[in-house]
Amino acid sequence: MNFSKVGNTSKVEGFALVKRCEVKVSTKGGKYLDLILADKTGEISAKYWDYDEKETPVFEVNELVKVRGEITEFRGAEQLRIELIRNTLVQDNVNIEDYIKSVEYKSSDMFAKIIETVSAFKDDDLKNLVLKIYGERQEQLLNFPAAVRLHHAVRGGLLYHTLSIITMAEKACEIYPMIDRELLITGAALHDVAKTVEMNANEMGIATDYTVDGNLIGHLVRGAMIVRAAGESLGIDDEKIRLVEHMLLSHHGKPEFGSPVRPMFLEAVVLNLLDELDAKVYEVSDVLSDIDAGTFSQRQWALDDVRLYNHGRTDGIAPKAQIL
Repeated sequence: MNFSKVGNTSKVEGFALVKRCEVKVSTKGGKYLDLILADKTGEISAKYWDYDEKETPVFEVNELVKVRGEITEFRGAEQLRIELIRNTLVQDNVNIEDYIKSVEYKSSDMFAKIIETVSAFKDDDLKNLVLKIYGERQEQLLNFPAAVRLHHAVRGGLLYHTLSIITMAEKACEIYPMIDRELLITGAALHDVAKTVEMNANEMGIATDYTVDGNLIGHLVRGAMIVRAAGESLGIDDEKIRLVEHMLLSHHGKPEFGSPVRPMFLEAVVLNLLDELDAKVYEVSDVLSDIDAGTFSQRQWALDDVRLYNHGRTDGIAPKAQIL
């Protein structure tokens, strides 16, 4: 988080976007605010103890606030203990878009690249399937992140993650000619498309939580349902629809990771591996970009609770994919 130190004290202050704000009750019976705050550099868990609703409002999600407090460590992760928090004022002269983390490419360029790639397919069924689904969801795809938290949880992150996998798929098909290139790219283009209904995200690309559909159905199953409906409306052969459905349902690889079935043909296996590779590279790079060379990170629960080491051998370790 891009906070500034307050004088010679251990306190910090700055502006941040509210990603979550809930009133909770401590073990001692007192109320407190449990928040997730974010800016372009990342996010942090925050607590505002001894909360009094008569003095301080419950802050709205996506609201920009100014905070002052002290950063401590709780269960291996940084946490901000808030002393002062308020809404931003006109005289603060801050722009909310300056605090929204975005990918380095234009969403319109990433979208156009995917459409260009798919439009050149020889298989008209697969081409029309992707173009139909993308055409119906273009507005959401242009801004949506790929997650509420963790990998590619930034504005434009969904297209960034998708195009990264498509780019790797192209390279894989050059090395392994037995892969059905158009089937693999179709799966890559559509594998996360249902995240547009799985998450609550606004026009600025900020996702705050999961929708009822996201919690009850999830993007793997909902994505397969979207493919089935679109494929049948286009009159696509049932077997071909089923292959794409399977790729979406199995792209997390294992039941414990959310897949109702494991990958059962080559392109489904490759999609699962590329999806995991892109997510892990992003997550590891994102963590290492915040620590100095020669040091270890805090334990990362999303990466098997491992502490990552920054060896310092590469410049610019922040996540970046060469996709355009």
